[in-house]
Amino acid sequence: MSLRGLARGAVNRVLSHGGVQLVRGGVPHDWSDTRTFIPLEKTLAAAKSAGLSVGDYVDTVMNKHPAATQKTIDLMTSLGVFASPIETVVEIGPGSGRYLAKTVAACHPVRYEIYETAGPWIEYLRAHYEVILQPTDGRSLAATADASADLVQAHKVFDGIPFLPTLCYWAEMARVTKPGGHVVFDAITEDCLDFTTAERWRTSGIDNGAYPAVIPRTLVVSAFERLGFDLLGTPPIPIGPGVAHLFVFRKGSGGVAALQPAAAL
Repeated sequence: MSLRGLARGAVNRVLSHGGVQLVRGGVPHDWSDTRTFIPLEKTLAAAKSAGLSVGDYVDTVMNKHPAATQKTIDLMTSLGVFASPIETVVEIGPGSGRYLAKTVAACHPVRYEIYETAGPWIEYLRAHYEVILQPTDGRSLAATADASADLVQAHKVFDGIPFLPTLCYWAEMARVTKPGGHVVFDAITEDCLDFTTAERWRTSGIDNGAYPAVIPRTLVVSAFERLGFDLLGTPPIPIGPGVAHLFVFRKGSGGVAALQPAAAL
């Protein structure tokens, strides 16, 4: 391997923890690999050619789950997430902005903070939505104040990152949520993996590190209970060749405002 190739490999081993990977120009994008971001220009062009919005294109063509994003928003609505006015939303990993767009349509927040690392998509989101880009280290929401957000969400994030950053993000999500506010995210738990579904994952050809990351359901529930949250529901949603659960929590009035990640669990 050339020195340039060795250097690229070393950099990728570091960047892959934050969801980034360097690829050589002209190499086809690997759609199954969550360590590489959806390519901006190709996705925009393909969506336009198909006569679809970017979000609908990602759902229908790339993920083969038509209207999946809207169905998630509908589930959040049915569980009361948008029942009260929402002033501030914080989203981890908005990516193409498909959940961002539908969240804005559902609740019209005054302030929308995002933690994102995909450079081209950051510029796209800033050009199309009034968002506040916060600096990210891949495991904290350090730029967001304690108890300042009405809704903190992360869609298709914890299914594909390592376990320890997930634990750190949970504590941070709890810290920045107002009493009465909501935390929403999806996770693949053990009850999502009967033998038939596990076989679909095994034979899918996906081979990209942490994805699909499986998290014990009892840990998800007990962690947020300790952080002062009530579980409102865990409806199933599609992901890849399988399913995940959408966890919707509401922070109680006595919820923990600020905990270090290690102390939270």
